[in-house]
Amino acid sequence: MFGTCVRLPVPSAGANVGVMPFPRRLLVEGEELVLDLRPHWVALVAPTIATVLILAVMVLAYERLGRSGDLVVGVVGLLALIAYPVRRLVWWLTSNFAVTSDRLIHREGFIAKRSMEIPLEAINDVRFEQGIVDRLIGAGTLVIQSASEQGRQVFENIRDPEQVQRTIYRVGERNKERMFQGPPAAPSVATELERLADLRARGVLTEEEFQAQKQRILGQR
Repeated sequence: MFGTCVRLPVPSAGANVGVMPFPRRLLVEGEELVLDLRPHWVALVAPTIATVLILAVMVLAYERLGRSGDLVVGVVGLLALIAYPVRRLVWWLTSNFAVTSDRLIHREGFIAKRSMEIPLEAINDVRFEQGIVDRLIGAGTLVIQSASEQGRQVFENIRDPEQVQRTIYRVGERNKERMFQGPPAAPSVATELERLADLRARGVLTEEEFQAQKQRILGQR
């Protein structure tokens, strides 16, 4: 998933600027990285607020209990910080939502790792959900329905989910074209135009992209 990046229009906000990029050693030969995304920064808002509240409670507890309670307050406060804010920060730093030329991969964890992947050809549908605040900050939820054993997967705190949705569809189309090159007969012009019209109707392709693909198909016949 991380060889030479495919030159597709991807959201600039989704550039992987985190500490732990997706490991290139996990790519198979010929596989190319398209997207490597860190969760949106909004995922750290709640942990940040929790950190401020925990520290404030610790200060108040120190003032009320005096030196006799220093150790207890310190230990309890430290455990509270580790239990949520620090844990969420580690999750954010070690999480990758990646799209390659062959599959979609989600990895998280530093010591205990968790990984899930979906072949692009198994993806049946990609949807995104955004509230008003999400649209303002460029975040959202991606819902992927696939024929793989994972079934329906929900990914929260995705950067620019609409553009990610389009990118997954585009790479998926290229993957299908690559897989079916050769002996099988090429789809008819009518079938190809119907497919493009469907993608336009679902908002995956813009009108400009639809017209460009249409001209390409007609020019090849």
